[in-house]
Amino acid sequence: MLKVARYLYHRSFVVNFIINKLFSLHQFYRIHYIDEKKFIKQNYKKRFHKELNLENPKTLNEKINWLKLNDRRDIHTICADKIRVREYVTEKIGKQFLIPLVFKSYDINDLVPANLPDKPFIIKTNHDSSGGEIIRDKTKVNWKKLHKKFRKLLSKNYYYIGKEWQYKNIKPGILVEQLLVEENGQVPFDYKFHCFNGKVEVIHVDIDRYSNHKRNCYNPKWELLPFTWSMWKNNKPLWPNGKHVDKPVQLDKMITIAERLSEPFPYVRIDLYEFASEVLFGEITFHHGSGLEIIHPKEWDLKLGNLVTINKG
Repeated sequence: MLKVARYLYHRSFVVNFIINKLFSLHQFYRIHYIDEKKFIKQNYKKRFHKELNLENPKTLNEKINWLKLNDRRDIHTICADKIRVREYVTEKIGKQFLIPLVFKSYDINDLVPANLPDKPFIIKTNHDSSGGEIIRDKTKVNWKKLHKKFRKLLSKNYYYIGKEWQYKNIKPGILVEQLLVEENGQVPFDYKFHCFNGKVEVIHVDIDRYSNHKRNCYNPKWELLPFTWSMWKNNKPLWPNGKHVDKPVQLDKMITIAERLSEPFPYVRIDLYEFASEVLFGEITFHHGSGLEIIHPKEWDLKLGNLVTINKG
């Protein structure tokens, strides 16, 4: 029966359309009408094939999901907003660590060539994790198509994707930053510092992200850690360890900055760049992978979880 259903799904336009519509309706219902706790528990069980322990969370992924539901402060909304987080960074470490901002607006109609520089830049929305649109030459941009893309992004509330509360009350806007381009024309690595109660314990680097994605996890001494932290498919990590990445020249400074920015939070990820002998701030992420990326071997999920102190009072 299952084989017949699969055959019809792939060969019949009508069956394909009906199934996709039913799936979309089911997803809409889950996203907008299911209780937050139930939604998060369902996602966790689907990924890890076990119940989420919210009464006594122990692993890192359990604690990330616990924090989603229980650690909700105004500072989370400020720091998840890519525009307002610049205020937080300026206050904590100084504006010299910010990537130059060349434009911002809450009106898509302001996104026109006359308001943008002639040199390369990246356009982002402030309220989600869409990554951004790299523009190297604004005279070659299809602005109608670009407006359509960003209008769609601005219409969405990213909170509903994974019920991460910090996104819920962000006023959607657009920011344009100077594009960081190295001498070889490439965008520099962003180093992701996982901080546990204000202390860096894991630094991960994504390699060849848009072609042959790999991911290495290092400790603060820049020693490769013996685990993968990845989405999985066919019982294998999608992002296994890759080629060795040289230790950043400014590693000690980056660790100091990450720990300073992470001080108010039990667990957080701070993204930083090393560019032109300087350290620059990328973003703050509170729930890496929405607490759904598999850490393998699984004992490392527990080891890292032990480093997070949560306040259940």
